[in-house]
Amino acid sequence: MMQTAAQAIREALLTGDARAKVMAARRIARDWRLGRLAPVFDIAMPEQPRWPEGLELLPPNRMPKRGKGGSLKNSIALWHSLAHIEFVAIDLALDMAGRFGGTMGPEFIGDFLAVAADEAMHFAVVERKLASMGARYGSLPVHAGLWEAAHETRHDVAARLAVVPMVLEARGLDVTPAMLERIRASGDHGGTAILQRILDDEIRHVAVGAKHFREASLMRDEPPRKLWQTLVKLHFRGALKPPFNDSARLAAGLPRDWYAAVA
Repeated sequence: MMQTAAQAIREALLTGDARAKVMAARRIARDWRLGRLAPVFDIAMPEQPRWPEGLELLPPNRMPKRGKGGSLKNSIALWHSLAHIEFVAIDLALDMAGRFGGTMGPEFIGDFLAVAADEAMHFAVVERKLASMGARYGSLPVHAGLWEAAHETRHDVAARLAVVPMVLEARGLDVTPAMLERIRASGDHGGTAILQRILDDEIRHVAVGAKHFREASLMRDEPPRKLWQTLVKLHFRGALKPPFNDSARLAAGLPRDWYAAVA
């Protein structure tokens, strides 16, 4: 019998080995695109995905502060942080498709499985960058803040879309350009290319979230901007802080009058 999409996604979420998860995410996106997975969502997604054995998890407020200098130690800390963001992003996209795909439909599923494949590629290239500096993913502590935001919104697709792609991933559009300039100024051409690719892809990922959020708001017969602002105030525990990359956000379908009101 053909494997169901829900089965494949759940198995990937419960894959703890980082490289195996990368391969699983890319395989699922390809199999869905080629019609090799049955569009059946009759299996619940796990409450918590599996991550690599030995990964040291700390509360966000206990994470070591990263230095801003150009030392090897600081560079490793920066790229390790990026690796963790991209690794968790694989699970965020897979869970989005597996948890809500049954009600949101094939285009939603395909879009977020494609996002998962992109995030898997991002993690792989960042992990190789770490290896070139003599480090590896898991050599420094990480936090689970990104997944906690997903868990908070596990019962509401509109809330998940509002908080994860449209707040957390959108924040990457704000901070990555300055990071990119620092890496470029240091003469790290390989790192510059990696960050530029991630930034370009993340604009598209936020746009996917914004598109489907608008669809979810139509299903609820509520104005999208007002609904987004309400859900962010209700479910996002942090604060939206400037400066904002207004041009990248607008390209991703996030007009300034949406987020300026809650910043």
